[in-house]
Amino acid sequence: MSSAADSGDLATAVRQAMRLLGGGDVAAAQSQAMEILRVFPGEPNAEFVLAAVRRARGDAEGARAALVSLLERTPEFALAIQELGFALLDLGMQEEAVSTLRVAVTQQPALSASWKALAEIEGARGNAEAAAEAASRFALAQSTDPRLVEATELFRKGNTAAAERACRAYLHDQPADASAIRLLADIGTRLGMLNDAENLLARCLELAPDFTLARLNYAQVLSKRENLPAALSQVDLLLAAEPGRFPFLVLRASILVKMGDFEGGIRAYEELAERFGPRPMVTLVYGHALKTVGRQDDAIAAYRKTIELNPCFGDAYWSLANLKTFRFSDSDIAMMRTQLASKEPTLEDHFHLCFALGKALEDRGEYEESFGCYQRGNAIKARLEKHDERELAREVDRNIQVCTAGFFQARAGSGCLAPDPIFIVGLPRSGSTLLEQILASHSMVDGTKELVDIPAIVRRLGGRRRHGEPSRYPDVIEKLEEEQLRLLGEEYLERARVQRGGAAHFIDKMPNNFRHIGLLQLILPNARIIDARRHPMGACFSGFKQLFAQGQSFTYGLARIGRYYREYVRLMDHWDSVLPGKVLRVDYETVIDDTEGQVRRLLDFCGLPFEDACLDFHRTERAVRTASSEQVRQPIYREGLDQWRRFEPWLAELKTELGPVLERYPT
Repeated sequence: MSSAADSGDLATAVRQAMRLLGGGDVAAAQSQAMEILRVFPGEPNAEFVLAAVRRARGDAEGARAALVSLLERTPEFALAIQELGFALLDLGMQEEAVSTLRVAVTQQPALSASWKALAEIEGARGNAEAAAEAASRFALAQSTDPRLVEATELFRKGNTAAAERACRAYLHDQPADASAIRLLADIGTRLGMLNDAENLLARCLELAPDFTLARLNYAQVLSKRENLPAALSQVDLLLAAEPGRFPFLVLRASILVKMGDFEGGIRAYEELAERFGPRPMVTLVYGHALKTVGRQDDAIAAYRKTIELNPCFGDAYWSLANLKTFRFSDSDIAMMRTQLASKEPTLEDHFHLCFALGKALEDRGEYEESFGCYQRGNAIKARLEKHDERELAREVDRNIQVCTAGFFQARAGSGCLAPDPIFIVGLPRSGSTLLEQILASHSMVDGTKELVDIPAIVRRLGGRRRHGEPSRYPDVIEKLEEEQLRLLGEEYLERARVQRGGAAHFIDKMPNNFRHIGLLQLILPNARIIDARRHPMGACFSGFKQLFAQGQSFTYGLARIGRYYREYVRLMDHWDSVLPGKVLRVDYETVIDDTEGQVRRLLDFCGLPFEDACLDFHRTERAVRTASSEQVRQPIYREGLDQWRRFEPWLAELKTELGPVLERYPT
């Protein structure tokens, strides 16, 4: 090893120390740095190398102290600032680490490792825009080709179509550039083209197996697509390479919960808090997991902790409101008013606070102000959520034209004949969770959740690559051969397997599947289908005041949801006409009035023997993953039936849009 004294060239000696450090030879890097300091005491680059060696050997606290001392003398040493950020991450001081890394990239925007870490952390915290920005800056920092730089800048500025064209043109000439492939996958994710993103990231990792950010993105996309075992295996690979990395541990915990391993997920969140200290986003999702398994008091404590950590975190207030049985105190309401009046909340915090305050005021009987809060929150969401009202109407028209009685008669006996699934469809907030809880209390039925598998199959059949493009669905089902129909049914059952237990039947309560009953008849003809129906005013107003985690954009506006309900009824009338007896309609109000009669009717329809547990459904201990989770853990009650009437003075627009549908129901 050359030394500073031998070379007589400090710059050469420093470069050698840096090369040794970058190559992972920490012992040699340490020796070189110590030799430099022997000849040149206080030399900052050599002190930086020694601090980095300390962190590499697990002494994050020693590294932090050395770097703080170094930066007091050289405050603009960007590489040392970055290393301090990494030491803080190792110590579990995430907020301080993020601030430090942002200082580092302000000093030196080309620090790709800082951008990579920021992308991982912001993704783990649920800050999708900040994560995408950091990932783009990471790509920029690594790029040398001006064409790829241009594509990245276009993506950063929100011009995704131009970014995609530029990126594809570059990949035409450089098809093995892993960074460009990851960027194209990022663009695909932004456009909702998750299948393309998944394939691109798999290719990226074939070319660059050690590309950590790409593997993290791959795990995230797999999780979004509900390919949960594969997502978990990718996170395990990340953790094998970098044990204890916060973003990887957060993603792992969330996947465990999505898989239904609530005990494992809750334990993982608790270990995160113990190791890294409480973080607002982590305590929030920890609360969600606790709520799902019925630990309401613990969930409330977790949401309260979230607010303590971040008083303007609107999602925490809404999570309390969304328990439905929780009641806000006067001081809670005062705090929400203060936050809404301040400039601190983001737009996302703002609409969460509007819905939460609306619920708090409704519980206090202050209906006019409550409605104003709901209306404000809906107006914000309506601006943010894309919703093409014509799309459903076109789809209903095409279903009516394609899916005739003769069409189904000609295909009788096709598909996968397994009787396992029980589909509960309709509009959200129409009693579907109550029906699920009743059926899942039966020994032969597993409750799952709102499975995304049928919509995923529909998207693939439709062939639409991005929003706004025409879909081949439902016309495409005319062309499906008998073998294809069977394979699609088997694919659905296989995809749903991870959510099931050992019972003969399982429930899929994705409400939007009412749009796909024709497809269900073709691929799973022996499945049971239940339409959870509720008085249109009750169903629509309940949806209007509900803030959904994702999807259901039709609810954000009284006119929107009224027109949607009308189309829903039009399509259900068609299914009843061409598939008589296929769908069992269960009115929420009737279940409330005649619980035992409707329970027996449900079980008969599903071919299940009567069990007393189905009447004592509120005693059933199981995970419930919807907004009604706490309500279905109580006996039947009538309180929620006519809540809409308290707001009737402000619902004229809804009545107008419902039109003739409303005439079917008594006033």
